[in-house]
Order: sequence, then structure tokens, then C-alpha cells
Amino acid sequence: MTDPVIVHGYRFSVYNQIVRMTLQHKGVACTSIEVDPFTDPVPKSYLKMHPFGRVPLLVHGDFQIYETAAITSYIDAAFDGPPLVPAEAKKAARMTQVISIVDNYAYWPMVRQVASQRVFAPLYGQAPDEAMIAKGMQKSQTVLTSLDKIIREGLVLDSQQITSADCHLAPMIGYFVQARDGDEELAKHQALSRWWSWVSCLQSFQDTRPPLPDQH
Repeated sequence: MTDPVIVHGYRFSVYNQIVRMTLQHKGVACTSIEVDPFTDPVPKSYLKMHPFGRVPLLVHGDFQIYETAAITSYIDAAFDGPPLVPAEAKKAARMTQVISIVDNYAYWPMVRQVASQRVFAPLYGQAPDEAMIAKGMQKSQTVLTSLDKIIREGLVLDSQQITSADCHLAPMIGYFVQARDGDEELAKHQALSRWWSWVSCLQSFQDTRPPLPDQH
């Protein structure tokens, strides 16, 4: 019997979606266990597996691993299905660069500042922090310009072959464009906009897209 795959994640998390998109592209079924990393305190049972209390965490049989890039790398190597890492050295390096950009420069301004304040805050009955949104938009412009340049180069994010770069970036853009400010800014970057039109229609993205909280 094949060892089960379990993903401990938070349904609103872009990183949870990254892992689930990756699994779907490899044709791997999984069981999801909901973990809210914003709970104070995070359950001790979860901290035994993930000492930093973040999400996601993947369990495959007796193997446990956390940190999203490590998880997606493991999934690609451990399971059959189309490879998500290009064989050619320059393409593989550029893919890794995109993932690093997403983690280090895109997530905080695009998701935690712009989308969180413009989209999520009103759903919780809170007024958006316009100053925070402005800071997020300013930093996001650099991110989008850099990614647009990478796409025009043609090594990755080519709207043809899925790599881990697509799986890591799509959820970030998915939240960002739900904010009016983000959607308007993305439209200024033609190559990135074309990529988004393609990747957002993929079944794997649609199937794993996080819902918005139903709170007022």
C-alpha cells in the first residue's frame, strides 16, 4: 500500500495552496488537516512536528518535512508525474530565483499588506490601513517589474510548461489581484499579465484556490 500523504495547512494560506498545486500537478492525492498558525498558542501537538508553528507541513508515511520550498522539492523528487524542475541549468536556476523572490520580496507586501488590508480587513469589519497598502504597493512594483523581466527572458513562467516557479507565484498573484490596487498594477506589466491569464485558468489553480473568509 502506498504511504498516505497528509498536508497540515491553513485554508487561507498561499503557502498551503502552493503545496496543494504541486501535489495536483504530480497526480498525488492528499488528506488535508487544518492548522491555524495564528492561534495563540499553536497546539503543542503541532509544535512537536513544526517547532516554528507555521504552515504547511507535509507527512508522507513516516517522513515529515516543513518549509514550502523544501516540501515542493521533495514532492517533485519523490513522486512520478511530470517534472516540475527544468533539466536545463539556466532554467532551473531561474526557477529557484523566482521562488526566492516570491518568499523574500513578494509575500509580505502583496499578501500581508495589500491583500490583507484591502480584501480581508473589510470582511472582518475593519477599515483598511491605507498607509500599509501604500507601502505594500510601492514594494510590489519592484517585484512585478522584476518578474515581468524574467518572463520576457523566456526561461521560466513561459505559459507552456509548469514548473515550481508557477506553483509558488500563482497563489501570491491570486490574492494580490483581488485588491483593486493590485489588479490595476498587474495590468501595467504585460508579460506578467499574460502569464497570469494562463496560469489562473489552470484546473490545479482553480481547484486549490483559497476561499475568502465569510465574516462581517
